[in-house]
Amino acid sequence: MNRATAQERTRPFVVKIGGSTLGGHDTSIGDCAALHREGSAVVVVHGGRAVTSEWLERLGAPSEFIEGLRKTPAESLDIVVAVLAGLVNKRLVRDFAALGVQAIGVAGADAGLVRSPMNDRGLGLVGEAPTCDPEPLRALLGAGLLPVIAPIGLTPEGRELININADAVAGAIAVAAEAAALIVLSDVPGVLDGSGRPLEELDAEQSSVLRKAGTIEGGMLPKIAACQSAAAAGAMARIVDGRAAGALRSALAGEAGTLVR
Repeated sequence: MNRATAQERTRPFVVKIGGSTLGGHDTSIGDCAALHREGSAVVVVHGGRAVTSEWLERLGAPSEFIEGLRKTPAESLDIVVAVLAGLVNKRLVRDFAALGVQAIGVAGADAGLVRSPMNDRGLGLVGEAPTCDPEPLRALLGAGLLPVIAPIGLTPEGRELININADAVAGAIAVAAEAAALIVLSDVPGVLDGSGRPLEELDAEQSSVLRKAGTIEGGMLPKIAACQSAAAAGAMARIVDGRAAGALRSALAGEAGTLVR
């Protein structure tokens, strides 16, 4: 991919990095750092499912998922916040610093960046319909920083911290920031069809059919929903295998993963 155009520098690239794709074998951090150095506005949203589950288990707290969303009772929230907004977030800031990039780690709760009403499905302190105030984000990007955002937000009235699926947070940020692209890095080659082959494109009708057939389930559901929201707002939205070298570059060039329409 060539150096970013003036329009791309104005409209950010939102990259969602999941815990399943983070490690020494992938190039996602290096790819984000390179785009930032080239002048693109890059926003990283991260999950951390595996690390969070590990700490919940260590501390004897429950760990359960419903349709790809972590059930978060009050007794687990402090652990989830500490791991995502603390340990995982600051490790990513460290990794960017090692590459010479000034990254700033924040949670969605900081400056009221991300808010969400509480779910009504018995998931505990979990938000399912986040919205983003883009002004704090624009301030960080305007200062030449690379924001690294943990998926911990506030309830609308600001009285409670709330755990939000990272894919949903990335989608909300992409919409509010009028992103040029939302790239969701996963641990599969894209959205798979009934025979296990990755789809080049996915529209709403196909998504509905595959969901009813049970082909799309679990953690892929919030990824597709986030990409559909971003696409509806004018962003290119792709789900791609983040474990592959150069996955981010390939996705932005339209050469990898599933394009969600």
